[in-house]
Amino acid sequence: MDLIMLPNKSDFSKSSVASFDVDAQKGFTPLCPDELPVPGGDDIVPELNMQARFARFRVGSKDAHSRNALWAATKENPQFSKIIGDDMDVRWNMHCEIGTKGFELLDGLPDEKDYDYFVWKGIEPDMHPYGACYHDIARTLSTGVIEFLWQKRVRVVIVEGLATDYCVKHTVNQLLAAGFTVVVNLGACRAVHSDDFIYVVKGLRAAGAIMIDSARDLEIYQ
Repeated sequence: MDLIMLPNKSDFSKSSVASFDVDAQKGFTPLCPDELPVPGGDDIVPELNMQARFARFRVGSKDAHSRNALWAATKENPQFSKIIGDDMDVRWNMHCEIGTKGFELLDGLPDEKDYDYFVWKGIEPDMHPYGACYHDIARTLSTGVIEFLWQKRVRVVIVEGLATDYCVKHTVNQLLAAGFTVVVNLGACRAVHSDDFIYVVKGLRAAGAIMIDSARDLEIYQ
């Protein structure tokens, strides 16, 4: 781990810490090879569960897409091709469709109802948000998770999930903008574009996020 300034112990009192599992779904792993199989996406569960031990609250999110999604890639309009829309930017292979295997959380995680707060996003066919804090790209329609964290007097949010270069990145930036201290657990993050991983990490660090290599780096707070 790089030499970094971790949150002080008063800020990292367990009662003021939340752990955020961002889109830890089978659709973002090799378990669903026709969706968005992020390399190594299916091996992050132990880290997710380990880091939750350091938090009072555990929150999570899922992509919850419609089979009629307007942003779905086709043969004529492949993945990453541009698409016009207020809440869509590029086309994606169909993924995390409600009711399919790809929609499911990774095995070994809690049921959605066992989280302290849970977000389902991207349900509307013409909306494909990335961050878990807003339903729209313009950040005008809250999912309620920021308000939940404020209400619970959370100061530090540990973030991880899939994928680093999209949903995790946007969620981290949204939480930073809301005034939280954000710790990114790289041990539980995987990227769609592995070549861009280092640049995403540098950008998040420059924005104010704290990077750790593993939840074990948090043991200093025990």
